[in-house]
Amino acid sequence: MTRKPPSAKTPRASKAPPSPFEAQREATKRAALSALKRAKRAADKAGVTLSEWEGEFLQSVGERVKTHGRAFADPEKGAPGQALSAMQGRKLKEIAKKAKGEKKRD
Repeated sequence: MTRKPPSAKTPRASKAPPSPFEAQREATKRAALSALKRAKRAADKAGVTLSEWEGEFLQSVGERVKTHGRAFADPEKGAPGQALSAMQGRKLKEIAKKAKGEKKRD
């Protein structure tokens, strides 16, 4: 019995494993997207109505993170490797607190 050589049409998994940098970037992207979704779900579940600006903020930041991997362009506004800038993270925390019914600190 003779064996046939492997067909050229059957592709093998020639995809190289992602670099640690790419893996970290994807993990950061997933974490930011899940935080945005959690804030939106918490507000919906609690029956808290978000302002028009807050709803648009969550949507636009989510789209930018999906498209570009991060939601800001200026490297001075956030840490390297982070998907959200410092102010975006702060506003996201404020929205999450509003959804939980906690008072805003002055």
